[in-house]
Amino acid sequence: MRMITSLLAAAVLGLFAWIRLAPSDPQDWHTDPADAVSPDGNGWLLRAEGGNAPPPRFAVTPEVLLKEADRVARGTPRTRVLAGGVGSGRITYVTRSLLMGYPDYTTITARAAPEGAWLLVHARQRFGQKDMGVNRARVENWVGRLSSRLPRLGD
Repeated sequence: MRMITSLLAAAVLGLFAWIRLAPSDPQDWHTDPADAVSPDGNGWLLRAEGGNAPPPRFAVTPEVLLKEADRVARGTPRTRVLAGGVGSGRITYVTRSLLMGYPDYTTITARAAPEGAWLLVHARQRFGQKDMGVNRARVENWVGRLSSRLPRLGD
């Protein structure tokens, strides 16, 4: 019985280690939100058609919007850049959960809109069937913080 318990504990610890240490391939996650598949309860997608919600529109250029969105994202705990940058027009971040270290991937880009720019966002988790709303909450937090820094236009 002791051996079975030890093996089970080792398997659980191995799984936790793999979740925390598994490499994130930018090729798999650094994708354009405009081309993303709707998460259907498994993440959150802001875009004009086929997303969970329309993208917010701001009264600034796409470059200014992406630069400010990058500042907001980098200010989020346990978040780092996986790929891209302001200069490339698209950025993908990895945000890890506090306790287990589960990775969530959020890709942002800004597109020209009448009188400003839209922020397109695709947030999704790597592991599990449901994200318990954490991706939506993160995206809504980022949009709220951006809205306090930049002028919004009617969506």
